[in-house]
Amino acid sequence: MMKHTIVGMASAVALAFSLGASAQGISKDEFKTEKNRIEADAKSARGACDKLSENTKDICQAQAKAKEKVAKAELEARQKNTDKARYDVLVAKADAQYSVAKERCDDKSGKEKDACVKEAKAAQASAKTDAKAQRADTKAPKRS
Repeated sequence: MMKHTIVGMASAVALAFSLGASAQGISKDEFKTEKNRIEADAKSARGACDKLSENTKDICQAQAKAKEKVAKAELEARQKNTDKARYDVLVAKADAQYSVAKERCDDKSGKEKDACVKEAKAAQASAKTDAKAQRADTKAPKRS
């Protein structure tokens, strides 16, 4: 499980930076339209969770909330087109994955749940460390 999480995080980091490097700013109208679409999608996703129950519903709601936060961070990054904004996307993704993983851990109990939460926290910390390292790499002066 941990190996898959790390591979997924690494892929997300690489994708975010490759997309961020080619991104260009967007107009205020485009930003507002896209933000409204994201919020409508999130409301719809949360509504779909209402038919579920117990922890399945909690996981669904966490996924919807996480997707909305990441989408908003990506939108901000597209608008601002800065290294900090791209870093914020990576942090949002790490936090989103953690919140969903933590909800999934609620299906477990005892030591198994503790290990699950610990693994989720470790994956989040690793993703944030990777994001900081990549941001530092983009800030480092280029030597010729």
